[in-house]
Amino acid sequence: MRFVDLPISSFQRELESSLLRFGAKRRTNALRARYNLGSSFRWNDGLVWRLPLALAALVATALPAKAQDFPRRTNLDMTVLFAAGASADVTARLLAQGMTRELSANVIVVNRPGAGGAIGYKYVAGRNPDGYAMVWNSNSVSTAYHSGQMAIDYRAFEPVARVLVETPLIAVRGVAKWKTFKELVADMKAQPGKITVGNSGIGSHTHITSAALFKSAGVDVNDIPYAAGQVVPALLGGHVDVLVLLPAAIAGQLKSGAVRVLTAVSAQRDSLLPDVPTAQELGFSVALDAWRGVAVPKGTPKNAIAILEKAIRQTVQSAEFQGGAERVYVKPAFMPASEFGALIAKEDAELAKLMQSIGLKK
Repeated sequence: MRFVDLPISSFQRELESSLLRFGAKRRTNALRARYNLGSSFRWNDGLVWRLPLALAALVATALPAKAQDFPRRTNLDMTVLFAAGASADVTARLLAQGMTRELSANVIVVNRPGAGGAIGYKYVAGRNPDGYAMVWNSNSVSTAYHSGQMAIDYRAFEPVARVLVETPLIAVRGVAKWKTFKELVADMKAQPGKITVGNSGIGSHTHITSAALFKSAGVDVNDIPYAAGQVVPALLGGHVDVLVLLPAAIAGQLKSGAVRVLTAVSAQRDSLLPDVPTAQELGFSVALDAWRGVAVPKGTPKNAIAILEKAIRQTVQSAEFQGGAERVYVKPAFMPASEFGALIAKEDAELAKLMQSIGLKK
């Protein structure tokens, strides 16, 4: 047999088999010697039996990572770009729970907020591209780049899968005087720059949505950025008049009536919010649906991406994920890696043009 003619996996199996046969023969000889000479060979018998196994294990660990199963390690790290309690955090934990079950390894959500997502993106882009570091990405990979908050763009990552779609909402307190979006716009025109509108940070998807929508409406507003986890308390506490946000962050308040949604900034009515008109229906030509998915550092092996993609697909199709998504007003929308990558590239170009037109592109 010539080892050079065998693939790595065959070489490993043949070597392990040969070593084990060698060990069994030596062990038999040692037992015979012990029978004839007493216990003086007891220690050596253990050594010769353990040595082949140790050598086989050494060969296995020396093989390239691509020849090993993925995931080999217990934990995988999923970076969330916003703080605990934000829409991104709520939905990431829903996904991580299912992926943990599918992969038989812990998918651990870690919040790394700041700079419209730039801090988390930079962290993941710098990690070892082995499949163990993921980012819960979104349209923010483009908005953070084009707003000048980070030097890397979507090409620093490999797409794995789109998971869901969220509808940007314009919301006010349940006790607010505005019952419709048109009433709000009329008041904004009567009081230029007086009405405050909160968003989840400069350059964020909600900031872009706010700027585009109110420019289309022809009104001046006082935009106030917050850390993502602080936007809802800011509205409920009366610190801002209006919020532009994603629904998972206010699922509880929607059910209780603590907030009122005036319009959805989406291409069509959200089936989970059927009574909420879209901005387009009301005469404002803006639709900026938000997506969320998983990406990994550039150079991650294709087999690792395929395994992660499969785990995501199975999670998104599960009854547990479907029910959890509905409870927080998000829509499961699985898309495989190749299609997801094409979508990101297409939307990146569109967002660059939009941000240029509203003065937010650096």
